[in-house]
Amino acid sequence: MKTNATVTKKSLLIGTGLPPFESIKPEDVVPAMMELLTELKQELTSLEATVKPTWNELVKPLQQLVERLYWSWGIVAHLMGVKNSPELRTAYNTVQPKVVEFTNQLNQSQSIYQAFKKLRNSDNWQNLDSGQKRIVEVAIRNAELSGVGLDKEQRERFNTIQLELAELCTKFSNNVLDATKTFSLTLTTTEEVDGLPSSLLGLAAQAARDAGAENATPENGPWRITLDSPSFIPFMQHSRQRDLREQIYKAFISRASSGKLNNYPLIERILELRQQKAEILGFKSYAELSLASKMAPSVEAVEKLLEELRSVSYDAAVKDLEELNAYAASKNAPEANDLKHWDIYFWAERLQEEKFAFTAEELRPYFPLLQVLDGLFALVKRIFGITITPADGQAPVWHEDVRYFQISDDSNTPIAYFYLDSYSRPAEKRGGAWMNDCITRAKSVENGQTNVRLPVAYLMCNQTPPVDSKPSLMTFNEVEILFHEFGHGLQHMLTKVDYAGAAGINNIEWDAVELPSQFMENWCYDRKTLFGMAKHYQTGETLPEDYYQKLLAAKNYRSGSAMLRQLDFGLVDMELHHRYQPGGQETLVDVRNRIAENTTVLKPLPEDSFLCVFSHIFSSSYAAGYYSYKWAEVLSADAFAAFEEVGLSNEEAIATCGKRFRETVLALGGSMHPMEVFKMFREREPNTQALLRHSGLVVAT
Repeated sequence: MKTNATVTKKSLLIGTGLPPFESIKPEDVVPAMMELLTELKQELTSLEATVKPTWNELVKPLQQLVERLYWSWGIVAHLMGVKNSPELRTAYNTVQPKVVEFTNQLNQSQSIYQAFKKLRNSDNWQNLDSGQKRIVEVAIRNAELSGVGLDKEQRERFNTIQLELAELCTKFSNNVLDATKTFSLTLTTTEEVDGLPSSLLGLAAQAARDAGAENATPENGPWRITLDSPSFIPFMQHSRQRDLREQIYKAFISRASSGKLNNYPLIERILELRQQKAEILGFKSYAELSLASKMAPSVEAVEKLLEELRSVSYDAAVKDLEELNAYAASKNAPEANDLKHWDIYFWAERLQEEKFAFTAEELRPYFPLLQVLDGLFALVKRIFGITITPADGQAPVWHEDVRYFQISDDSNTPIAYFYLDSYSRPAEKRGGAWMNDCITRAKSVENGQTNVRLPVAYLMCNQTPPVDSKPSLMTFNEVEILFHEFGHGLQHMLTKVDYAGAAGINNIEWDAVELPSQFMENWCYDRKTLFGMAKHYQTGETLPEDYYQKLLAAKNYRSGSAMLRQLDFGLVDMELHHRYQPGGQETLVDVRNRIAENTTVLKPLPEDSFLCVFSHIFSSSYAAGYYSYKWAEVLSADAFAAFEEVGLSNEEAIATCGKRFRETVLALGGSMHPMEVFKMFREREPNTQALLRHSGLVVAT
């Protein structure tokens, strides 16, 4: 008789279909993954012994093997992001080295590598389509970048580095999560919450109740302020208590930089190991290794683009600060002409309110989540011809707030699905927003029957949750974030590539993956889109016209500062991975401050340890690749300009342009080089003019 533990363990080994989240427990992870890895090693050994250099006898069985691993381990990794717990961490940390070991073994398989090379040089090569050829070519490149050509001693060192890096990056991420949730500030007097909007008071009272203050109310408190974005950002924007702003700001910028959660030693070790890894593979720096698989041809090309944008945005950022100082002086503020970092949020918000005659809080009631989703779904139907409908109850979920949706084409045939996890849960869910693939599209033929496996996406946000009787009322920035992640999802879900290895976002150079996400953000300002979703949650009243005009006027408010901040991150990332020498005379803080001389107007505080929470490059996939946001934004702005050129109010032209965008950027996935895909859509190479124009940093000609 099977025990319950055995039954639940098997849930992680199904290997196909939607994950059965309700039956997966942390204690299942280790036994299930160990059993799976044992089976996969046997399959790999068998494949290596019989492999032949053909598509059906090499690529297909290899893809099936990889997908079995990803299906099970992908679920565990997903739960680490959305359902983190001490038990799950322990299980993850136990299994992760074994997964890395197997991945190294797979990537460094000489027989499989040689089979790929023989396939590329065979007579069968010309019978493969562009997607198949890309998969083979990238497999060869990735094997070489994974150490397939190393001798035994070098390979052992390389694999040891891979293991340690995986462990360090996971620990870095856990430290950020723990440091963020460790700090809180409980306020008890009305003076301490002076200026805070009702939405934050409600959220803070709910946080206090969750922490044990059962009688906390929005009106009377106590109020618990945390470093989670829905709490931290509005507090910094609206609190009139400068000393409290300073206290919370310094707590925010010094997260994970001391004590048991100190990430500085981890960063040093990560950078040291990445440099060693690059040198073993024959590269001068980790940045050069990173760019070997990206669109950007060289570090110099990346830095040239970043400098082109920096030189334009720096002066604009200087003017932004001068304007804030002058405004604070006009209000006789004691801090006038000497604004500190913790003053910027507050005075920027006050100036925006006065300059454009509206507050971000005033807009919240017009953006309830359900209404925003309706507007988003209407937009993609309008430009891409797809229909999105709720499919709640048709898929197991990891939390009761998670939604499930179906996407259908114009013949009402389902073509994809997605999960939507909208709300912040700081105790268990990592911050930020992201999209990941749950199931990738693939076509198979069995017994003469063709089957298409439909793609499924995970869409994760961290917006303000419903509070008391109010629905989730979104800030406009949260609306933009939702559109951004949905853009990623569209590229995963609307792919027409039939090979999993190049379908959706797979096989796309990393500095092109932000194209569809940043493209979708532009539609938040489109008249028809905005008025289609901006309706008051109580009255149903559409957002007044004057608010729309104010939003447009405010679109590029402080855009120089915003761009400069992104460029600062990108340049620091590139410097650390190209020139920095761990253990040398220059420290991490020295590098950060040196770059900041040209990328910040208000220089970093001594407490500023932003590197310690820079998860993008130290626990995610953006190492020596943060520049990708700007690289891809050049592409996305230029792509949206195609819609502007045909006229955003010309429905027929928009639909035609949308169809072309869908059939190229969204459909072709990694089956072609992204530059070729872009040129198919735009009929020319991209340039920076649209980005600068959209950012208000050059005058439109």
